[in-house]
Order: sequence, then structure tokens, then C-alpha cells
Amino acid sequence: MKDFVDIISNAKKTILSEAESISLLVDYIDDSFAKIVNLILQSKGRIVVTGIGKSAHIATKIVATLNSTGTPAVFMHATEAIHGDLGMIQTDDIVLCLSRSGNTAEIKVLVPLLKRGGNVLIAMVSEKDSYLAQHSDYIIHSYVEREACPYNLAPTTSTTAQLVLGDALAMALLQQRKFSPEDFAKFHPGGSLGKRMYLHVSDLMDESKKPQVLPNQSISEVIMEISSKRLGATAVISDTQTLLGVITDGDLRRMLEKTSDVSNLRAADIMTKNPKCIGSDELAIEAFNSMEENNITQMVVAEGETYLGMIHLHDLIKEGIV
Repeated sequence: MKDFVDIISNAKKTILSEAESISLLVDYIDDSFAKIVNLILQSKGRIVVTGIGKSAHIATKIVATLNSTGTPAVFMHATEAIHGDLGMIQTDDIVLCLSRSGNTAEIKVLVPLLKRGGNVLIAMVSEKDSYLAQHSDYIIHSYVEREACPYNLAPTTSTTAQLVLGDALAMALLQQRKFSPEDFAKFHPGGSLGKRMYLHVSDLMDESKKPQVLPNQSISEVIMEISSKRLGATAVISDTQTLLGVITDGDLRRMLEKTSDVSNLRAADIMTKNPKCIGSDELAIEAFNSMEENNITQMVVAEGETYLGMIHLHDLIKEGIV
């Protein structure tokens, strides 16, 4: 359909237009940018990021990225700033102000107030001869020739440029701080990386589901135990909780392939001795790696020869570790 052709063509044109403009930003990363990074590194305060309109939305994303990668930052809406929010700026804070034109009425009101506080002001601005640029201590040049909007009106390429430069700033700071995956995990404990770094087997093991049978129990009792605990396996233990072996669904299937008469069989007859085990203090991701390596879906949890419980692959998937 012709409409489809036009839609696809326009979408591609937008992407290519923005990509071309963004690629030109590398020419504006110079010694001034490096000085800004060093200034922030040496600062005892935070970065207060502010902007108007669509730039304000980009500012909130930059704040989130900075905070999550080790650089303390807060967002201040430029309009709200002149109605009391200026009070959030502390003595050692650095202010980063986003604006394409740098000449809006709100910016012209805000900038003198920011300068009055004596804080370092960094402008992320497209127009270097603008009011904001001229009154700032440092400039991150976010120049774009035109918006991707066919009428050159809707903020599109300009806000993408701000977003990319914000990411460049955050990543430069991250590398200079030697911010590690372990550091990242501290700030993202609810994410998959944080869970991989901090969740242990004991955190996921359900002690109410601790399938176990004695070596002399019948096969029917083994089946009942596996079915009731829903982990696809049961441990075989002694009276003193010493781990003797494990029986899985697969062991039961293989047993039935060999014989249909199980009346005289006991758990000890079909168990696998020396099963793969993991300690309760081990990281949960280690349990997953071991399951994947050995092509199994559950692992016995034990300390030495003492049986503690069992952990299943589904527990790891449900928790978002994998």
C-alpha cells in the first residue's frame, strides 16, 4: 500500500537525519569537555541539571544516568527554580543547564539567579552565541543544524543530541572513577546484575520444600515425595541428615524402562550417589552456571555431607537472575 511506503520512508528519513547530526557531535568533544569532566570529578557537591520544556525531560534522564553510574545528581525544573526550587542548590554544586537556543525568557530569568549563587554553570546549548552560552563558565556544544521534524519545529534531533552528550559525560565520569560492575550492582540491587552479585543460594532456597527420603523407603514413597515438593527430585538421606544420593524424575523414567515391577525396589537402589551440590553461601548465579554446565534443572544444597535443601532452575528464572 502507498501509505505504508510513505510511512516507512518517513521513519527511515527521521532516523538517518538524526544519526547524521549525532555523528557530527564528536567534533565538539575537545579539551573543554575534558575540563568539565575533571571539574566534576574534583567537586565535593552534586550536579544540578535543569532545563525547560523537552530539555527538562532529557535532563531527568541525564540525572538518572549520572546517579546510577556514581555521580550524584539532582533535577531542578527551570520554571520551578524561580518559584523556590533554587533552594536545593548547595554551595559546592555544579549546575548543568540544557537549552537548544539558550535565549528563552525563562533562561534569561534563571541564569542571573544561578550566577548570583556563585555556582559553576555549564551550558549544554546548540547556539554558542546565545545568552546562556555567553553567561556560562563552560559550554558543552550540542549544535544541530535542524530538527528531524519536516517543519523544523518539534524538538527531535536537538533533544537526541542532548541525550547523547549526557551519556558521553556520564560514561567519561564512569571511566575516570574506575566505576566497576560491582559498583554498578550496588546501585541496582533490584536488577539482574545486582541480583547476580548479591543473591545467595540461601536467599532462594525454600526450606518448606525440602524433599527427602530414607534409603529403605519404597519407590511409591519416593514418587509421592517428589510430586508433593514439586522440584523434580528428592534427596536420599540418613537418619542424621547425611546426604547419600539424589533421585530425579529422570531416574524414575530410566527405572521404568528397565522393569515394571518396582515392588521390591527401594530408594537406595535407584539413587545417584555423589550428586552435584552447592553450598548455601554460594552466589545463586553459581548455581545457575553449574546447572547449565551439567545440563540439570535442580541442585542439592549441602554443607559438607549435611543436606540442607534443594534449589531449582525455576527459582533462579523467577527471581530474574537469568
